[in-house]
Amino acid sequence: MNTSNLFDVTGRVAIVTGAASGIGFAIAEVLAENGATVVMTDIDAGNLDLARSQLEARGLNVHSELLDVADTAGLSHELHKAAQRFGGLDIVCANAGVSSGAGPRTTSGAINALDMQNWDRIIRINLTSVMTTIQAAADIMIPQRRGRIMVTASMAGLRADPNCGYAYATTKGGVVNLVRQAAVELGQHNITVNAIAPGPFRTNIGNGRLHDEAVVAGFADRTILGRIAEPKEIKGLALLLCSDASSFMTGTVVPIDGGTLAW
Repeated sequence: MNTSNLFDVTGRVAIVTGAASGIGFAIAEVLAENGATVVMTDIDAGNLDLARSQLEARGLNVHSELLDVADTAGLSHELHKAAQRFGGLDIVCANAGVSSGAGPRTTSGAINALDMQNWDRIIRINLTSVMTTIQAAADIMIPQRRGRIMVTASMAGLRADPNCGYAYATTKGGVVNLVRQAAVELGQHNITVNAIAPGPFRTNIGNGRLHDEAVVAGFADRTILGRIAEPKEIKGLALLLCSDASSFMTGTVVPIDGGTLAW
């Protein structure tokens, strides 16, 4: 058996939200590197154009669309537009998300200090957009009788985290059970729904605080491996969950956290 074929996504069509940088870019890159046609979406027009150009320069089959995932109608439209343009949609990665600010043991992050407008904004971006993405993906994939849906959750969705704001932790906990619930429904249509739960990765979330070496050291101390991850280290897990290699996996939330949860 040639196991390399298990990870081959040649000829498949994928869409990745939040793909201009960080984990989303790495997901888009690994799918394109393994043969997929990838539609990259993001709200950041400048970085999205740079990200697409970087992959196009390597001869990869990528396209880009400006998208605010908080716009539920626009989000659903983008998925259906991609399916119409490329004759279907095989892989959907709901990755876009934002931080919600300071943790609960800080003055600004305390429960009685919560800004309800910010709370509602984080719910729309981190949770409602994931539901909308899964909903639109299901509408496209059910008639196809096939599909892979992968959601970016977080370690903050699996246990309390003093470094994460209330809204972020709450939405990621919601995402974890949304994935499980959707898997129950969609499995009968040969559609798998899984999530990755990253620990500390060097990305731009939280205004890029994980580019601050003092902050990095604090997060690194909480991992068994003694460091934080680079975005490219998400590639193996992402390709697993988006390819035939995960054909008997659904409703699963997979930590990729340097051992933080075990610690």
